Amino acid sequence: MRFFAFTRDGVAGLAIQTGAGYAGLLEEDASFPGSLDDILRAGTLDQAAKVLAAGDVIDPASITPALPFTRAGKVLCVGLNYADHASETGHEAPPYPTVFVRFNDNLVPHEGDLVCPTASDQFDYEGEVVAVIGKRGRHISRDAALDHVAGYTLFNDGSIRDFQMATPQWTLGKNFDATGALGPDFVTADALPAGAKGLRITTRLNGEVVQDANTDALIYDVATLIEKLSAVMTLEVGDLIVTGTPAGVGMARKPQLWMKPGDVCEVEVDQIGLLRNRVVAE
Repeated sequence: MRFFAFTRDGVAGLAIQTGAGYAGLLEEDASFPGSLDDILRAGTLDQAAKVLAAGDVIDPASITPALPFTRAGKVLCVGLNYADHASETGHEAPPYPTVFVRFNDNLVPHEGDLVCPTASDQFDYEGEVVAVIGKRGRHISRDAALDHVAGYTLFNDGSIRDFQMATPQWTLGKNFDATGALGPDFVTADALPAGAKGLRITTRLNGEVVQDANTDALIYDVATLIEKLSAVMTLEVGDLIVTGTPAGVGMARKPQLWMKPGDVCEVEVDQIGLLRNRVVAE
C-alpha cells in the first residue's frame, strides 16, 4: 500500500494509490479515517486503505503535498552508516551505530521549501530511507525486528555543516528550521523487500546525480538498528528511524558543494518514491 498526505484549500487529506491513480478523502469528510499518525497508532492501516480507495479521485494538480508524519515521538537518525560515506568524511566504520536526533517541527514536505539559514552557507544534502515503527517494543531481537516496521518513506537530512562540526554533538547543525524534508509517500513494508534492502538510492542537485548507492550497503541494516536502539529505549508506534546517507555529500567534495537559494534537491529510492524540494534564502 502507498499512502500520500496532502492538503486542499487548507484542509488536510489522505490518499492511497489505486490502479487508476490516487483516491482519498478530506478531513471534513464523514468517513475520513484520520491522519497517518492516527491510523498507525490505531493499527488500522488495512481498514483505512479500503475506506480511502472508495473515496474521491485525487487530482494531483489540485492538492499540496503534506508531511506524512507530524507527531513522531522520536526521529532517530543514524550517521556514518554507509562505509563509503564514513570514509569520505575521515571516519572509520563505526563499531556501534552513531545516533542523533531531529525533530518533526523542522521538517518540510515534498515540494516544500528548504531554507538556507542566514547564519551559514554550508547547507548540505543527505538522501536517506526512513523506517517507520508500527509496533511498540523494547529489547527486540534482530529476528523479530522487521515485524515492528510498518513501512518506509524518504528523508533529506539537510545539514548545516559548520554548526554540526563545531562540537562533538551534532544536534544544532541538524535542527535548523526548515532544513530537513520528509515524504512524500508512505509505503507499507509488505510492498517492499524485507528491510528495504536492495533498493537504489539517488540524490540529485539541479538534475546532477550527487549520491548513488544501494541500501544493501548499509553497515547496520534496519533489523540491526531496531535491535540496538530497542536495547536502549522503547520504540513507540510512529517513531522514525532515519537509516543513514551514502557517499557524495557536499562537505566531502573538492571543491565543496553546498545547496544555495534557487537549487532543487531530489532524493529518489526505487519502489519508495521521489522527494523534491526547492532551496530558498531565510
